Amino acid sequence: MPPVCLGVIFHWLGGLASGSFYVPYKAVKKWSWEVYWLAGGFFSWIIAPWVMASILTKGLVPSISEAFRTDPKAMGYAYLFGCLWGIGGLTFGLTMRYLGMSLGMAIALGYCTVLGTIMPDIANGTFISNLASQPPYAVIILGLGVCLLGVILAGVAGMSKEREMPEEVKKEAIKEFNFLKGILVATISGVFSACMAYGLQAAEPLAVISAAHGTGDLWVGLPKLCVVLLGGFTTNFIWCAILLNKNKTTYQFFNKEVDDPDVPAVDGKPAKATVNMIWNYFFSALAGTTWYFQFFFYSMGETRMGEYKFSSWTLHMASIIIFSSCWGLALHEWRGSSKFTKFILGCAIFTLLYSTIVVGYGNLMKQTSAEAAEAPAAVSVEGEADAPQIDAAPADAPAADAAEQAEPVAEPAADVPADSAFVAPCYAYVFA
Repeated sequence: MPPVCLGVIFHWLGGLASGSFYVPYKAVKKWSWEVYWLAGGFFSWIIAPWVMASILTKGLVPSISEAFRTDPKAMGYAYLFGCLWGIGGLTFGLTMRYLGMSLGMAIALGYCTVLGTIMPDIANGTFISNLASQPPYAVIILGLGVCLLGVILAGVAGMSKEREMPEEVKKEAIKEFNFLKGILVATISGVFSACMAYGLQAAEPLAVISAAHGTGDLWVGLPKLCVVLLGGFTTNFIWCAILLNKNKTTYQFFNKEVDDPDVPAVDGKPAKATVNMIWNYFFSALAGTTWYFQFFFYSMGETRMGEYKFSSWTLHMASIIIFSSCWGLALHEWRGSSKFTKFILGCAIFTLLYSTIVVGYGNLMKQTSAEAAEAPAAVSVEGEADAPQIDAAPADAPAADAAEQAEPVAEPAADVPADSAFVAPCYAYVFA
């Protein structure tokens, strides 16, 4: 299997993890949002990244220490972008509360997909030149456009659902449904969530150092997650601490008897409910660990995308929306909507799936053209190595015989089509 195809599969798995992580939170009973979000966050941003990186990489702590010592600016940016991404992460949780999984993820990840994919190259000043001079790059940007079309279709389907569903059905599926408030937090979430892509790019020196310590190329991205996600944890911890103090909900971490928000207060006193703390912690930990695995597989997929690693972000986002939309259907968030609305959603899922194929094909084009460009050089070196050694002509040999001995017979050159680097991109444009 070509490495690019394997990379696409890894990104699909990451999308499955991200699109599924919020499902276990629905099994958490009677806890406030800030309680279960922070409980799961410890596993997402601290426990899982360090445990997995410690198991699968070599010299994790020495590598991180060396990276901060030799390139403190890059690592500082990685942590800073992680903090900014954290803003997107915590508002993403609010997006789920107000819009549900399908519509919330579609809008937030629409912003995130475009900004996270192209902004690094725009900032480097290479976007226009790459787009004009590299056909495989243009095919990947075309795939980004297809992905954005799928996001728009998902948003249209969500708005259609919002108009069609009875209020009681919306409240049953999404208890705190609020379209306008959800759009606002989804926009903030999408813009800031793109900072994860910037943080991972800034932390690239750490991957190089980890590889020098003996880490296999499939796992060199895991140490980067330890740094970037630490920034995300910082932001989320501060915000959750504010909410815990404001709402007086810190006690829920330790007390199985909590205020019941679903039962009206009696004489100004909130009703009480007993929760199973073991199950609440279990499902929070499951949700947090599942969330981490999106970037676990992302880091693996990125190592298989060749020169165009930036395309990993598009694949990741498209996969997330595909699987989150499927979960939304499974959890009856679209119950009560018309067949036409569900048809639009189906078109959105198909379009997003097709975008991953286009992006993967663009990467495969680049890999194929690079191998074709290296082939003549490889043939030339092999021909020189295999050429027979010629003994010096005897002193009394005729001049013609000496010339025949000194001149080796040329091997036929390998048949490498001169126009292969042109034909493949043209075919890709037609295909896409």
